[in-house]
Amino acid sequence: MENQVIKTNPFGQTGALVTRVGLGGEGVLRTTRRTDEARAVIKSAISSGIAYYDCARVYSDSELYYGSVWKENPDARLKVFQASKSASRDKMGALRDLEETLSRLNIDYLDLWQIHDIRTQSDLTRISGSGGALEAFLESKSKGKVRFIGVTGHHDPDILTQAVMDWPVDAVMMPVNPVEGIIGGFLTRTLPAAKSKGLGIIGMKILGAGHYIAPQLGITPDLLIRYALDQGISVAIAGCSTPAEVDTLAQVGQSGQSLTPDEHNALIELFRPRAKQLAFYRGVL
Repeated sequence: MENQVIKTNPFGQTGALVTRVGLGGEGVLRTTRRTDEARAVIKSAISSGIAYYDCARVYSDSELYYGSVWKENPDARLKVFQASKSASRDKMGALRDLEETLSRLNIDYLDLWQIHDIRTQSDLTRISGSGGALEAFLESKSKGKVRFIGVTGHHDPDILTQAVMDWPVDAVMMPVNPVEGIIGGFLTRTLPAAKSKGLGIIGMKILGAGHYIAPQLGITPDLLIRYALDQGISVAIAGCSTPAEVDTLAQVGQSGQSLTPDEHNALIELFRPRAKQLAFYRGVL
């Protein structure tokens, strides 16, 4: 996979380009004491041409794993788009998270810092109110500690849509998969709102944490990643546990091949009978 070219997309209206597939912060990265395995996955992604890297302050040792790679190869870090997240709802907690994130990653700035996993109206009120986390995000962007700011959510599409419309963010991360294409919400409300504001759009839950993959039914990672990319997002991220999984992700990024109408319809019909149950990341529907 060395020296293969992965196609890029504009990251909303930020002026940045990102590879259309990225390494998610789940899989082997959301673990502890598995440094060798995690580093092998990160290094495989680098050599495969993937240049978008996701993690979060609360994702176990994910930041430490990346940090060990960037420390020994700072030139590689300068060629990639490194994202992380803070789940703190107040300004001071978020600022502490950012300092620890930068230290753990062994870097001076983040390309994207995201307000992590908003779920309720209370989250929106706390984050955007006086002394809320949004103040930390805007301040850090103005000081150059982060290039862009974003928001993530996978629980309530209406809450995430409100954040997209009301907050001065550059990006949003949301679930993008056939389940969402059936039940609606994230793809029918949040996605159009994000596009209308010119945001960078990161697709997550594209493989359903691996639960959606069923080769015996014809549901392959390739099809699910291609489905996500067909929604007009900036980048589709997936957690990987082995270099072989990274190769699959990279191959889709290189191909640029969309689903045929028959492939799309067949995929939707396979998910339709259990769509609500398969949206496990939303909680109870």
